[in-house]
Amino acid sequence: MGGMKRLWITAVLLLAGCSAASGGDVVPTAAVTAPPPGGVGEVATGLSVPWSIAFLPGGDALVTERDSARLLRLRQGRATELATIEGVRPGGEGGLMGLAVKGPYVFVYFTAEQDNRIVRYRLDGDRLSQPTTLVTGIPKAGIHNGGRLAVGPDGHLYASTGDAGERPRAQDRDSLGGKILRMTEDGKPAPGNPFGTLVYSYGHRNVQGLAWDSAGRLYASEFGANAYDEVNLIRPGGNYGWPEVEGRGDDPDYINPIVTWTTGEASPSGMAFAGGSLWVAALRGERLWQVPLSGDGTAGRPVAHFQDRYGRLRAVATAPDGSLWFGTSNHDGRGSPRRGDDRILSVSPGR
Repeated sequence: MGGMKRLWITAVLLLAGCSAASGGDVVPTAAVTAPPPGGVGEVATGLSVPWSIAFLPGGDALVTERDSARLLRLRQGRATELATIEGVRPGGEGGLMGLAVKGPYVFVYFTAEQDNRIVRYRLDGDRLSQPTTLVTGIPKAGIHNGGRLAVGPDGHLYASTGDAGERPRAQDRDSLGGKILRMTEDGKPAPGNPFGTLVYSYGHRNVQGLAWDSAGRLYASEFGANAYDEVNLIRPGGNYGWPEVEGRGDDPDYINPIVTWTTGEASPSGMAFAGGSLWVAALRGERLWQVPLSGDGTAGRPVAHFQDRYGRLRAVATAPDGSLWFGTSNHDGRGSPRRGDDRILSVSPGR
């Protein structure tokens, strides 16, 4: 108990010492504050580039490892291998990435020989079966593969894709690159999609975080190029400007982000909603950003937590008990591994 108290005090001190300013030229206007998180607990250690976390109905968690192509199950702090996903071809920023769970189905997003793709499995106990390829032809490259999967409040599957280094793809609505996709559990365009295709929004460079607030609004975290990383409030059919605009453009043809940071402060990957805030994992920035939201979805001033404490952060998820789980990514070739890395940590998000 004394250790948890010390951890909580440390978290408060870190909060006091971290920058609370949002980078770039997007100035949050919401009069909302960011309460400090509680003590940090260790869920699992000794992992290798955990990319995504998703929870099963019984409370166990599944985790993807990008470079090993392993799908792990975390049960009471112990990680066991469920499967090595067939067809994964890791390389650069690609590999086994996104993960989502709906009923008996487990969905994964991964880099294959020729493309990025989405495959559905059935999970019975600890056995994966019935692999079904839902989407192929998502552009792949050594960079900008997107990769996040999430089941929305509407029950449909959402996927984020990158431009795979070819900027014009983001504006091409016939390409699957640089988009947020929305589909049924069978991989078909979801009813009500704005263009009658899988495409839900476009003009994205490389989205790796998707999360919904308590009102059902969708947000996405997006890597910038040299100036501004972003958090965007996603609208069906919305054009988010890449490559014509990075950060705020104030062009009526494109939708402005609700928050930006400099790329050194963030390089945002996974994102979750908990305790009234968005929580955004920063890779290059090596911190967990908290973006408090008001009742109308307006962003308050972001607050950085755990800066330089755990290294590169990538995976973030809200657990069934309301706690926030986040994972390090120090074995991804760009970090400096610490003892026990890579690891999954948990924290109370505060209220």
